[in-house]
Amino acid sequence: MLSESGEPSTVHRESTLATLWRLGPYLRPVRAVIVGAGLSALIAQLAGLSVPLVVQRIIDGPLAERDLSTLPLLVLGVLALGVLEAGLFWVRRRLLAGATTGVEKRMRHDLYAHLQRLSVGFHDRWQSGQLLSRAVTDLSTIRRFVAFSMTFLVVNSLLVLAGLGLLFWLAPPLGAVLAVMSVPLVLLALLYEVRYRAAARAAQDQSGDVATTVEESVLGIRVLKAFGRGPHLARRFSEQARVLRGLELRKVRLLAAIWTAIIVLPELTLAAQLALGGYAIANGTMTVGTLVAAVAIAAYLRWPIDSIGWLLADANTAAAACERYWEVRDARPTVVDPPRPRPLPEPARGHVRFEDVRFAYPGSDSEVLRGLDLEIRPGETVALVGTTGSGKTTLTTLVPRLDDVTGGRLLVDGVDVRDLALADLRRVVATAFEEPLLFSASVRENVALGGIDVSDDEVRAALRVAHAEEFVDALPWGLSTRIGEQGLSLSGGQRQRLALARAVVGRPAVLVLDDPLSALDVHTEAEVEAALRRVLSGVTALVVAHRPSTVALADRVALLSEGRIAAIGEHHELLRDNAEYRHLLSTMDTPEEVMA
Repeated sequence: MLSESGEPSTVHRESTLATLWRLGPYLRPVRAVIVGAGLSALIAQLAGLSVPLVVQRIIDGPLAERDLSTLPLLVLGVLALGVLEAGLFWVRRRLLAGATTGVEKRMRHDLYAHLQRLSVGFHDRWQSGQLLSRAVTDLSTIRRFVAFSMTFLVVNSLLVLAGLGLLFWLAPPLGAVLAVMSVPLVLLALLYEVRYRAAARAAQDQSGDVATTVEESVLGIRVLKAFGRGPHLARRFSEQARVLRGLELRKVRLLAAIWTAIIVLPELTLAAQLALGGYAIANGTMTVGTLVAAVAIAAYLRWPIDSIGWLLADANTAAAACERYWEVRDARPTVVDPPRPRPLPEPARGHVRFEDVRFAYPGSDSEVLRGLDLEIRPGETVALVGTTGSGKTTLTTLVPRLDDVTGGRLLVDGVDVRDLALADLRRVVATAFEEPLLFSASVRENVALGGIDVSDDEVRAALRVAHAEEFVDALPWGLSTRIGEQGLSLSGGQRQRLALARAVVGRPAVLVLDDPLSALDVHTEAEVEAALRRVLSGVTALVVAHRPSTVALADRVALLSEGRIAAIGEHHELLRDNAEYRHLLSTMDTPEEVMA
């Protein structure tokens, strides 16, 4: 369950069975394999359960009658049953190994694909470590449950019933003793089930928090070292690890309590059976072979009976993992393709128009954008300026539909972006963000993310536009050079130029730049923008400008204030007629020629 904020809700929990039942669609394709593996395990254990009956025949037959003629055959029978048991367990493992890893693979694939469909707002609310632990740790827990615990919960329960039936057939009093002693064991297991599930869920959530701290510490290692905050994060991590240790110890205490009962009750059962059986043998109402067989059956059933407790605990752990998995899968994407997408005019002109656009973040009562109107003509570059927090970055996320407007309309070539297929919209709209994110891949792969079936020539053309070809060629393997995680092996300017190349490689009709040039020196920035003007003539551009040189290169400038466009016009017009614009530029490091 998700709360309105997108975080896990602890108000309502489904039962363990209902939660695990949701695995049905993933198990259905391999149900024949799972059933076959379960039958193999059941027949194997029934073969093992049959051994005491052969032992009874040996004791009450050849040994009691001192006639060893049939002994070799009975011994071979025991050997055959043992070989059959071992062989069928091997079959079970072979059958389940491929099936359960396939289930895990499909669940992980579906989770990853769903994460790609979810809006940016969802990812803003969720910690990456929590998502990572669901995609890795929780799915491994579910796989282990399907491969082992789920099968043996059924198999062992059936085996216990078969064993009890066999005991009642051999010696009803001894069967009654085992049945009576099994009842409190099952009740204790059910009693601890709810408590253990709550403890398992708390431990898994805390494990996600620990993963988040580790991930953030690794990604931010330069900042931590630069500010000497490593010891602070170490204390925070130690506290989280201490809490996790406490939660894991709570699970251990619960398991210890139930294991005490699991160990003590079977021992009492064995003592009672020996006492009753010895008395019956003394009275001549039971043979030695029957007592030995009954005790052997009870001993053989000890593991199936003992295992029910921790198998139920494992089922609860898997249910908690499954619950965490479905918390993410149940989150509904808020930015989706329309039922009947409209086509964009061909070729795309890049005419962008905001009509009374409003936007408020989920859970917020205040609007960031309040009836904004703005038109960007085809081939025009508009610089968007405003004070910090005025909504500039929010505005740029609306064009490629990273977020949807909450009021009004946003049109591209006369079509509401909500009426377009996302793939069609993002084919004509490219974005370069203020913080350039690069992946642990080659330069070619990082740039080619911005287009489909991009050739090396097109990658190089984009690098030339972004004034990045020279430094890429200087790398050890050129386009094939792998850059480190987050691109930290490159300078800030190099990262931003690669991000810019990624934005232009697909030749978009609309280019949205959220101040991607802030790390470039003025000379390089001018070269990049001049190259953009020269090579991508006719492209519509919306540029969030924090540097006056960018403002000066725009055809028009839009001043964003209090969620609306307060003024729009050419730079020199606004500079002459608008006091707010003049004040805003005075706060920038503004060259004299820009202020002129």
